[in-house]
Amino acid sequence: MEKALKKYSPVFILPTLAAFIIGFLYPFCQGLYLSFCKFTTVRDAAWVGLSNYAKVFADASFGNAFRFTVAFAVVSTLLINVLAFTLALVLTRGIRGTNAFRTVFFMPNLIGGIVLGYIWQILINGVLSNLAKPLLALNTAAGYWGLIILMCWQQIGYMMIIYIAGLQSIPGALTEAAEIDGANSWQILWKVKLPMVMPAVTICLFLTLTNSFKLFDQNLALTGGEPNHATELLALNIYNTFYARSGPQWKGIGQSKAVIFFILVVVIALVQLRSTRSREVQQ
Repeated sequence: MEKALKKYSPVFILPTLAAFIIGFLYPFCQGLYLSFCKFTTVRDAAWVGLSNYAKVFADASFGNAFRFTVAFAVVSTLLINVLAFTLALVLTRGIRGTNAFRTVFFMPNLIGGIVLGYIWQILINGVLSNLAKPLLALNTAAGYWGLIILMCWQQIGYMMIIYIAGLQSIPGALTEAAEIDGANSWQILWKVKLPMVMPAVTICLFLTLTNSFKLFDQNLALTGGEPNHATELLALNIYNTFYARSGPQWKGIGQSKAVIFFILVVVIALVQLRSTRSREVQQ
């Protein structure tokens, strides 16, 4: 049986490998090449070397989008994980209606980002209007916090489910032993529960951090980068460079921004994974 599996294993691997090459590897390599070109379509690409990358670093809008994205990602990642972990702690205490609460908190994750963006745009603009404040298109602070609220509302329920799974996997003998030794609830949380759920923390931090950096559809629907590109995240900045500006030079610059963006997200994700995995406890 094992010999037969080894003999025919390439047959089973081939469809997945072909899909990976066609759907990811080839487009990625072509995109990397186009980042060094000036083009309108892939058929008329002209090599220009590193000039596209030089223009990216000279583009003030890209720097502004980078700073705004970092500020957004840090705050949203912290809020989502703290609130999701808190909810998970509450909902693993056996309170009445736990399953209903889990469902309600998870449901926003099932709604598309564009839809969420427009829903929250209406809600936030309505609140700002009642407070006699500038609407999102003219209010940078409201746009920033609106994006954070939207991101938290969508992601907290999903991360909560992961944290609940992590908390429920902790052996009851550990917490009982800590209680017998005289540990209070706060000490049990920090010395027993948190170290034991570090694998869940690793997953949730990875998902929230990368999702925050890659956020596009909610940004497009909620603020569109207004006012004057002040609430423009990196993904939206790349989109606007590639599609909203005319001329073949902007296609190459947009592609260069996409490559830099890819490298940035990969590096941040790897650093985060290395940092949190080193704190995981073997069960």
